[in-house]
Amino acid sequence: MSSSSELQVSLRQMIFAIETAVSLVGMNDTNHGKRVAYIASQLAHQLGYDDQTIQFIFELGLLHDCGVSTEQIHNDLVNHFDWQGAYIHCEIGYHLLKDFQPLEIYSNAIRYHHTPWEKLKNIEISTQDANMANLIFLADRIDIMAACHYETDILLAREEIVNSIKSYSGSYFNPVFVDAFLEREKSEAFWISLKERHITLFTWEMRQLGSKVSLTLQQLKQLSIIMAYIVDQKSPFTAQHSLRVADLARNIAETFGLSSEKCAKIEIAGLLHDLGKLNIPDKILEKQGPLNSLERSIMNQHSYETYEILRSIDGLDEIARWAAFHHEGLNGVGYPFHPTQQELGIESRIIAVADVFQALVQDRPYRSGMALSEVLGILDEFVGDEKLDSRLVNLVKQHGEKCFSIAKGIDQTIKGIELPAFTAEELTVANQ
Repeated sequence: MSSSSELQVSLRQMIFAIETAVSLVGMNDTNHGKRVAYIASQLAHQLGYDDQTIQFIFELGLLHDCGVSTEQIHNDLVNHFDWQGAYIHCEIGYHLLKDFQPLEIYSNAIRYHHTPWEKLKNIEISTQDANMANLIFLADRIDIMAACHYETDILLAREEIVNSIKSYSGSYFNPVFVDAFLEREKSEAFWISLKERHITLFTWEMRQLGSKVSLTLQQLKQLSIIMAYIVDQKSPFTAQHSLRVADLARNIAETFGLSSEKCAKIEIAGLLHDLGKLNIPDKILEKQGPLNSLERSIMNQHSYETYEILRSIDGLDEIARWAAFHHEGLNGVGYPFHPTQQELGIESRIIAVADVFQALVQDRPYRSGMALSEVLGILDEFVGDEKLDSRLVNLVKQHGEKCFSIAKGIDQTIKGIELPAFTAEELTVANQ
C-alpha cells in the first residue's frame, strides 16, 4: 500500500469485531450478540421485512450491547428480566455511535432497546427506530431466558419461555412482534440453531453478506477510538489507557522517523491493543495486590484474544500482529506468541514501550502513578532484561517530559468520547 488512503476495511467485518469484543464480557458465554442478531433477523423474516431491513436488524443485534464493558453490568442484564440500571448501557451505546456516520443509523434503536413498548410509544422517535428497538429488546430477552438451555434441554424449556414472553405482550413488547415469535418458534430448527456450534457457523456465513461499505483509514481510527473507550471502561483504573498508549506510540513512531502511514497504523494498533481485556474478570483487573499464578495465567491470555478479534478483518493483518505483540520481549520471555527478534517488528516494539510507560504513570489499584524518574529507571531495567528495545527507550529518555505529558493525558492528540454524566445514585443502581 503506497498511501494511507488505500487502506480500506469492511464496515461489516468491523461490526463483527465490535460484537466479538463486547461479547467477551460474558466470560463463559460469548455468543449473546450473535444469538440476538439471529433471533431478531428470524423474526424480521417472519414479519415479511425486506432484505435490507433484515440485514439492518441483524447488524443492530450484533451492536446492541456495545455500551457494556463490565462483568457486573453484564451479569445484571442476564439475571434480571427488567433491571432499573439497564438504561445506562443503552445511553452509553447511543453516545458511542451517534457521531460516527457509518454507524449512527443504529444509535437511536440502541438507546431504547430496553424501553418497554408501552413507554416507547410515547417517546418522540421515528416509527422505524421504535420498531427496531423493540424487536431487539424482544430478541434479547428471549435469549436471556433460553441461554442456559441451548446445549441441554431447549426443546423442553421452550414452553416456559413462550408463556413468559406472551405475558409481556402489549406491555414490554409490540404484540405484532410477539405473534411473529409465536409463529417462528413452532419450528424446532429455530431453537436448535441457537446452539453454539450452529450459531457460530450461521454468523460466519452472514459475515460474508450485507453491505460492502468500506472504512477509510480516518474512519477506522474513529471506530478504533470507540472500541478503545469500550475497553478502557472495563475498570476505572484503565480509563483512557488505550487512548494514551496510542497517542504515545504515534509520537514515538514519528520521532523515530517512520512514514505517516505507518504512524497512523501504529496509532490504531495502540487503540486496539487491549481489546482482549474485556474477557478478564473485573476482580482480577481491580485486585489491590499481586496476581496469583491462576490470575496471572488468565491475564496472560488477553493479547491472544486481541489477535483473534482483529486477525480475521481483511487488511488488518499487520495491525493485528502489532497490537497482539505488545507484551512480547526481545528475549522471548513475554507472552503469548514468543516471536523471534526478527519477527518482532519495530511497530510492535514501539507499542510495547508505550504500553509499559503509560501503565507506570497511571494510577492502578495496587499503587499510585509513578514519577518520570521512576518510569525511566524501570524502562532501563527492562532494556537490561532484553524486554524492550534500547533504541526506543533511549529515544523516550531524550524526550522524557514530552512522553510523560502524553502518557498522563496532559498533552493529547486523540480526544476521548463525550458521554453524559451519570449521577452517583444512577451509578449505584447500575452496579448493584
